[in-house]
Amino acid sequence: MQTTISGYLADGCGRCAHFATDHCKARHWQRELILLRDIVTTTPLTETIKWGAPCYTYEDKNVLMIAAFKDCAFISFFKGSLLKDTSGLLNKAGENSNSGMLIKFTGVDQIQKATPTILELIQQAIEVEKQGLQVPKSNEMIPIPEELTEMFAQHEGFQEAFEALTPGRQKGYLLHFSQAKQSSTRIDRIEKNLTKIFQGKGLHDR
Repeated sequence: MQTTISGYLADGCGRCAHFATDHCKARHWQRELILLRDIVTTTPLTETIKWGAPCYTYEDKNVLMIAAFKDCAFISFFKGSLLKDTSGLLNKAGENSNSGMLIKFTGVDQIQKATPTILELIQQAIEVEKQGLQVPKSNEMIPIPEELTEMFAQHEGFQEAFEALTPGRQKGYLLHFSQAKQSSTRIDRIEKNLTKIFQGKGLHDR
């Protein structure tokens, strides 16, 4: 894996067979990556290399990376969802990502035009770290099986005990219950875990 910034810009990250070849994504978008680096290095961020690509930190906290996909160069903010993006340039880093956001570029002119926005977003990202802000965990929950709702009604205090569990423990139980195809199996799984839930324990706790 690549260990230097100059090496990355010249030959890529070293994580695939295209390393140091003309098929390397970093080589293809080299001009764009160099310009992005020039912009980022004017800020108070510290330059390092992680996962074979340029990474920029503030007081040892990861703030952003610059890298390339096959179809673009990009700048990626680790806590991008906390940034106010009035320009509308930020995109989700992945379909299931609720934290990382990135801006894609396919030309030097695009980066030049977006430079004020990039600098403003970097300043916001630094403030996020100064304030110690964290991306809220997703509140999306797995649907509650009908059998569990019925058990709530049958056992006094059961619903309150379940809702008092941490979100992670609730999710673990809901997955375990919902994965059973037969209603009788779901009921059996719920009954076997009644005591643990009342005790505030997770599915795999003893």
